Amino acid sequence: MADLKILCIGDIMLDVTVLLNRPIVEGLETRAKISTQGGGAAANVASWLSHNKTPAYLVTRVGSDSAGQTLLAELDAYGVEHSNSVIPNMNTGVVIVIVGADGERTMFPDSGANSGLGLSDLPDLAQFSAVYLSAYSLINPQSRAGILEIISKIKAAGLQIIMDPATVGVLMEVGVKAANDWLSFVDCIILNEEESHFLTGKKNPIDAAGELLKSVNTVVIKRGSNGALGQTRGGQLVQLEAKQTTVVNTTGAGDAFAAGFISVWAKNGELLEALESGIDLAAKCVALIGARPTDRT
Repeated sequence: MADLKILCIGDIMLDVTVLLNRPIVEGLETRAKISTQGGGAAANVASWLSHNKTPAYLVTRVGSDSAGQTLLAELDAYGVEHSNSVIPNMNTGVVIVIVGADGERTMFPDSGANSGLGLSDLPDLAQFSAVYLSAYSLINPQSRAGILEIISKIKAAGLQIIMDPATVGVLMEVGVKAANDWLSFVDCIILNEEESHFLTGKKNPIDAAGELLKSVNTVVIKRGSNGALGQTRGGQLVQLEAKQTTVVNTTGAGDAFAAGFISVWAKNGELLEALESGIDLAAKCVALIGARPTDRT
């Protein structure tokens, strides 16, 4: 196996974050604090991995616009290696993130140039020890065939796949059966309680983890302010509380958690230690505006 280096596959986005201090009243002007940051689940995970001293390479696409060049330069600043697929006559992916006074967010994504990933975007797999896959690229019908080809090559190379199944809002586009079928190639799944309920029909996260373990070797369920739980098939259930922190914005917290977890789990670390690492990075993320670390290399 190569030295610890994680291949991340999926979207990179320009996040336009709208912070509100009161509810929206339709048809009326609502003052807000608006800023832009780099986003996209796979790009966020790669950035947090690099921040956590774990080398990462991002397979993604941007459009032939200034946003794309800015986002690639930002990856360079984080020390993230990446593909340089610039798609002519397409816009870079953009997501509008509406953040309420409680820190919870509602997102409106436009995948843009992220659509269409395929084998030609894949680097030499010999340099990697594990793969993080954001299911956004599987759910996108324009990327699905290419991503399935990439997965076949990854499995043939003997690399473990850690998958985040994306949000229930987009999982509904493909349905429960298709989403569960994808678990056949997943070694570790990292998801939240709502997503685990969608995939298994079980509201209790412990029951949901037990059901998912029938398909996946390791299950990690993020529980927000209630912390996280994890279990490996045949092993003991591990549960941890969340860290006390000031919640400014929950955008990217799950991606930060995934990076913290993967940086330990992918080098055969203990499940407890991996969960602790995930919770530590998630606590850092929710205290920030935006989905990425504020400090860069």
